[in-house]
Amino acid sequence: MASRPSRPAGPAPSDAALHEAGLAYLARYATTEAGLARTLERVVDRWARRAMADGGEVDAVAAQAAQARGAVRAVVARLAAAGAVSDATFAASRTRSLVRGGRSRRAVAAHLAAKGVRAEMAHAALEAEETDELAAALVLARRRRIGPFRVGDGDRLRELAMLARAGFSQAVASEALRMPREDAEEVVTRLRRR
Repeated sequence: MASRPSRPAGPAPSDAALHEAGLAYLARYATTEAGLARTLERVVDRWARRAMADGGEVDAVAAQAAQARGAVRAVVARLAAAGAVSDATFAASRTRSLVRGGRSRRAVAAHLAAKGVRAEMAHAALEAEETDELAAALVLARRRRIGPFRVGDGDRLRELAMLARAGFSQAVASEALRMPREDAEEVVTRLRRR
């Protein structure tokens, strides 16, 4: 397998270049301020690796990379102030999507924390979504074909464990597994219509 020829590093990423890279990324992906900062820092890191491969002086490359990393924070702050990136909007959108996909409140909160959303903002998004744990558990049960959506006999203990690993409490998991299929279908349909 032939390797790609590396292109020359060129000058360190400027404030304007990082701003353009940030806008290009936001045009394609929903992200948080922390996620955007990580992406732009990778741009700086790639430049630094190319500059070192081109024979750049270690101290000079490190100083330029540090200056570019400082610019990353300023670019992210500017894009956040302009409304191009919003942790609150990201949290609300991702919460809605994950709950409708069968994720528990705990799983949603963990996902948002991993993406860099502050705990109080994640809590606000979960409260605003009025997450119904039972409905989310039923969505997961339907996807995994357990509980009311089971065909044939099933191992109730194994199904409880599956829902527990997904972050649902024992009470919610037990209720979801006991629910008649028609009622479960109605709850899932109601969740998807919201």
